[in-house]
Amino acid sequence: MVDSSHNSRVGEFRGVSGPYWSLRPVGGGPEWEAEPENIRFATRDERLRARTAYENARSRGDVA
Repeated sequence: MVDSSHNSRVGEFRGVSGPYWSLRPVGGGPEWEAEPENIRFATRDERLRARTAYENARSRGDVA
């Protein structure tokens, strides 16, 4: 999912919390809430870019 209200941040859908949707970064991390009208499905390229960024950060030791 892409959250246009958070700089087009790509995240994984985690659930609904009242009027908001909970998302978390690809690969894990702190969840954030977004309004459903600001969310859209990520394209294949956006998903790949987010996953690659996570794997690169992991290989550098920036994330567990």
